[in-house]
Amino acid sequence: MESYYLYSSGTLSRKDNVIRMETADGRKKDLKIEMTRDIYLFGEVNTNTKCLNYLSEMKIPVHFFNYYGYYTGTFYPREKNVSGKLLVQQVYHSVEERKRIPLARKFVDGATTNCLRNLQYYRRRGKEVEQQIADIESLRKRINRANEVDELMGIEGNIHQIYYSAWETIFNDEVDFKARVRRPPDNMVNALISYLNMLTYSACLSEIYVSQLNPTISYLHSNSERRFSLSLDIAEIFKPLIVDRLIFSLVNKKIITEKDFENGSNGNYLKQSGQQKVLRQFDERLNTTVRHRELKRNVSYRKLMRLECYKLIKHLMDDKEYEPFKIWW
Repeated sequence: MESYYLYSSGTLSRKDNVIRMETADGRKKDLKIEMTRDIYLFGEVNTNTKCLNYLSEMKIPVHFFNYYGYYTGTFYPREKNVSGKLLVQQVYHSVEERKRIPLARKFVDGATTNCLRNLQYYRRRGKEVEQQIADIESLRKRINRANEVDELMGIEGNIHQIYYSAWETIFNDEVDFKARVRRPPDNMVNALISYLNMLTYSACLSEIYVSQLNPTISYLHSNSERRFSLSLDIAEIFKPLIVDRLIFSLVNKKIITEKDFENGSNGNYLKQSGQQKVLRQFDERLNTTVRHRELKRNVSYRKLMRLECYKLIKHLMDDKEYEPFKIWW
């Protein structure tokens, strides 16, 4: 299955049993719909109900991003494989605090373990991140003692503040990055984090769609009518592997530089040429494979996201206690 990243302005339409992207300058690209996992649309794209109905029939989510590369929403096809029993359990584990808190702790602990794994990797390569590792390990002890989601979110926020403070040391050259700034991003690194985080949320949402989970019911992040909050929970675990490691590579190998960014009223953002470079690297990263220790076969990073959904389902259905994905390499 393939993800399509379409960053030209134009029209997305259905032609018989094909989805066609026709750009403003007349170029046409037909998508292999039977091999399409999801579609990412950047720029100004026109479409119609005939196209959307067909995409829904073929169970293909479409993620929309604006000119600056910021996520604006998802066309989420009607779910056909709905499990009433799973939905009841998913809601029950979200509204019942004694069920929700253990899951929320797992998400924070999984994300923390993966952040530590990144720092330990660079410590072995001579980077001075020992203090950040010690401080995060100290905070990590508080995770299993937390009895409220807000308390867990506070611990997670403090952990990430310390984690990000090590990034200047990880980068080979001097880079302007002191702290995480979101709205709007104020420098190259913050812009990369925001951009790649949104791509990762969307990728997680596509994998949730394949499962029978409801994407609006979450455990760490608050449930909201305006967002697919479960994708935020699952993405939290994978951001250190997919987003952070990719940023270290992009910056240290000079694949992305300050020349790929612009400063405007919306803060610091990637130029379209920069977005295309990052998208190619992001897609390659999702397709990277690793030997799975339990399955005894190679699985892609994207498939790890789907497996995370299945592990969560087993927990909700009382088959097997959920253990978050933790980097082992």
